[in-house]
Amino acid sequence: MSDDTKQGKVPGIGARKRLALELWRAQTGLERKRHELRQLFWESTHRCNVNCLHCGSDCEAHTGRPDMPAEDFLRVVDSIRPHIDPHNCLIIISGGEPLVRADLEEVGRELYRREFPWGMVTNGRALTPERFERLRRAGLRSLTISLDGLEPEHDWLRNSPGTFVRAVDAIRTCLRHPDVAFDIVTCVNSRNFSTLPQLRDLLIELGVEHWRLFTIFPAGRAKDNPELRIAPEQYRRLMDFIASTRREGRIRASYCCEGFLGGYEGEVRDGFYRCHAGVSVASVLIDGSISGCGSIRSQYYEGNIYRDDFMEVWEKGFRRYRDRAWMRAQEPCSSCRLWRYCEGNGMHLRNEDGSLARCNLRDLDS
Repeated sequence: MSDDTKQGKVPGIGARKRLALELWRAQTGLERKRHELRQLFWESTHRCNVNCLHCGSDCEAHTGRPDMPAEDFLRVVDSIRPHIDPHNCLIIISGGEPLVRADLEEVGRELYRREFPWGMVTNGRALTPERFERLRRAGLRSLTISLDGLEPEHDWLRNSPGTFVRAVDAIRTCLRHPDVAFDIVTCVNSRNFSTLPQLRDLLIELGVEHWRLFTIFPAGRAKDNPELRIAPEQYRRLMDFIASTRREGRIRASYCCEGFLGGYEGEVRDGFYRCHAGVSVASVLIDGSISGCGSIRSQYYEGNIYRDDFMEVWEKGFRRYRDRAWMRAQEPCSSCRLWRYCEGNGMHLRNEDGSLARCNLRDLDS
């Protein structure tokens, strides 16, 4: 990474930022009390057309787990519709790779007919101009495409030659249709870390406006691969890189909602940290499990669509998500001076026993 993004001192939290955090905290409390469903993820398949090294679900081309039938998910959508304004609830189709489903356009049309905006997360490999146009006619309104570095780094992480070229082609296709909102996500790892400035410049050259960066959580295939993680010192440099990119203003870069970042809050995102899982975001997983998001462990599933009413679970469940006080029972949370704002990081960072698998603040302070 270039000299202008080398590690500096971790910024502190001044009086002005602390006041802003207090206001943000009050707003977060109201959102938890209201828990209005704003995003619903559907894990529609575990099949995939690539073989990514970091896949948290161990997805593959041929899996023993069948796709969830579209009619099962649409029944959930129909049960939700009387209780919310469908125009204010975005349905996001994920996987695996959702484009392997031959009925994706049909599902999209049914969601559009029910007045739900919908989008999807894709690796872009199968997003030809023709397929994109069919999806667009079926009501596609948002899209997230993964681009995990320049060609050598991207194809290495995706474990599939040629995926970089296909992803860039998919980005160019999206850029020709501004009526469909889209962004790029990048999983930062030890291989692509030094080339992030070049990747940023490529995205700007292509005309991309929104870029989200993630770090890889050690789960699934990524659990025992140290190359997929970055060191604490690199983590600080990543925050500095995102902050400097935002100040430049050529592309709207942001860090994911993984956890509270101390003095970097307000510098690397549009707002401050907030875990939306179980508060405004829910997921229906491939086996019917009801969760906050697809990355959360099964210990924290709240029900199953094949035995429970989704809206009843949404209204009466998710207590562990909306009241995080239980998280403070263990270190490092029990002695954290910033618990008031962090409240234990994202739900996906909790182990089965409730302990914290990763602390962002601890990484930044290392």
